Amino acid sequence: MFGYSGKILHIDLIEQKTWVEGKTEDWYKIWIGGVSMATRLCWENITPGCDPYSPENPVCFANGIFAGTPVPVGGKYGLASKSPMTGFIGDSLSGSWFSIALKRASWDGVVIHGTSEEWVYLFIDDERVEFRDASKLMGLGTFATEEAIRDELADDQVRSATIGPAGENMVRFANVTNDGRQAGRTGHGSVWASKKLKAVSVRGTKGITVADPETLNKLSFDITKAAQGPHTSKYRLLGTVTNVLNMNKLGLLPTRNYQEGVFEDAEKVSGEYLHEHHHVKTIACAQCPIACEQMSMAKTGPWDGAMTGIEYECLFANSSNLGINDLNASIRLIEVADHGGMDAMSMGITISWAMESFEKGVLTKEDFKCEKYPDGLELTFGNGMAAVATAEMIRDQIGIGKLLSQGTKRASEKIDEERGTKSYQWAMNSKGLETAGYEARGLKTFSLGSAVGTRGPCHNRTASYDPDIKGVVDRFTVDDTRGELARSTEEYAAVYDTLPLCKFIRRCFTGKADRAGAWPMIAKLINATTGWNYEYDDIDLIGERAFTIKKAFNIREGWKRTDDTLPYRWMNEPMTKGPSAGHFTSDEELEYMKDLYYKAKGWNNDGMIPKEKLKELGMPDVAEQIGV
Repeated sequence: MFGYSGKILHIDLIEQKTWVEGKTEDWYKIWIGGVSMATRLCWENITPGCDPYSPENPVCFANGIFAGTPVPVGGKYGLASKSPMTGFIGDSLSGSWFSIALKRASWDGVVIHGTSEEWVYLFIDDERVEFRDASKLMGLGTFATEEAIRDELADDQVRSATIGPAGENMVRFANVTNDGRQAGRTGHGSVWASKKLKAVSVRGTKGITVADPETLNKLSFDITKAAQGPHTSKYRLLGTVTNVLNMNKLGLLPTRNYQEGVFEDAEKVSGEYLHEHHHVKTIACAQCPIACEQMSMAKTGPWDGAMTGIEYECLFANSSNLGINDLNASIRLIEVADHGGMDAMSMGITISWAMESFEKGVLTKEDFKCEKYPDGLELTFGNGMAAVATAEMIRDQIGIGKLLSQGTKRASEKIDEERGTKSYQWAMNSKGLETAGYEARGLKTFSLGSAVGTRGPCHNRTASYDPDIKGVVDRFTVDDTRGELARSTEEYAAVYDTLPLCKFIRRCFTGKADRAGAWPMIAKLINATTGWNYEYDDIDLIGERAFTIKKAFNIREGWKRTDDTLPYRWMNEPMTKGPSAGHFTSDEELEYMKDLYYKAKGWNNDGMIPKEKLKELGMPDVAEQIGV
């Protein structure tokens, strides 16, 4: 078999034993890699209905088909388990050297079962697996943990995926970090902590065999050359933070906990301002010719010297959405998240919920008292000092940080139950996962894509904002095209998440970010790697299968139509400022679009998947379990 080893490594933390599962070539042709294969491994190994923190919820890695090959931006892997945020599938992507090391160790996937009695980290040394004492690593941040493991093993080629103090302390939205990149959003870090798993380290020394190296090299060279031209200039020059001013201009920049879509100080937190005043250097993931990550440093004030990589999604959550116009504070907030091992989006949005709760009198200064802050905190919008202090309290589970570490859904439910309040009305989440950085009240198709997302509202798992922002449709109204648009854009995104390839490469095949341009080239890359005979329609099936297995997992875990919804604010409170003022997505509009979406997917009106549909996609076992 070319491109794959045909082997999945299983690791039992309870018995400290391992075994190897062989997979057929036909299995790989269906699941490919990334989030699709990781979710399939969850389907095969997770006990249905288990608590996310139970030993029955394994950690599932799935490598990418192109990891370790010349294919640009192909050095990524998928990570999946049952999410403690949503109770549904938690699928994440991360990239750089870890995936390449895993591929060179000859593992297509890894499934980690059970719970260790003591804190451990795993060292996968080609075929050999060591269960190593992690006691000396406890309390270390994510970056420091990677370095400590390299020092202990005396090999700077060892690559590690780690959790930080936030994960150790069971912050529900804790991340897994490797090579400075985050497998985030769905709480993997706390799942690892429930298993007493501090890190997974890999040393891979073997070569990777592909079917047609000459063709693969030629295709990869052409794509790499295109990736260093105008199609990626936005990402190479400023990175995704260039979106700040664009979203503000459209009235889509979340501001003060999504109360509005325009921020009066957007210029001060823009990508342009960040680049001019805080930029240190630009770095790239392994296998990437684009280099989009903007390393930025706080240069004045109490956080002088704080430094981390800044992306749009973590920036909006920790600047405009907190009413903060000081990038020094925002950089420190994101540094706390990245080094502590927290999802910067969920952290920032949870703090913004607490800020609004404070300003409305639901939370008081007394609630923020602790040993470090005996007088409490004035957590008002724009107060960077208080925001940073709160982030540290969340990371360390101190005082009210224990409540906020549970995310907006659980924090609001507890406060409302205790105090008879209605803070759920400004708890910005769906299915328990905090919302993305686009004001969906001004984007009807994205409203639908956010509601039906299998891991919650996510800009990465659906590209449904694209037709809204580009003017393909009227972003303020609803019509009968929205179901098909949501289906098409999410399955388009799922192809990239399954290979997986970074979506920033999407215009580098023909200059157009569409199926007609990308799919023929992606088919050639797959065929040159594996020796298969993939065609255009087979690439479409990759995306459909990926989304379907995630939805099937959720159905098995109890999903119902009412779970496909939006935050109260997005459905009841129109914004009052900017180009998107006056708009929201009503319950009637959302239900209408959901009907259209389920029909476009080939599901029934309750959102359940017909057995025949699942069998057509090559999932007969799934059809027997959840098909209708």
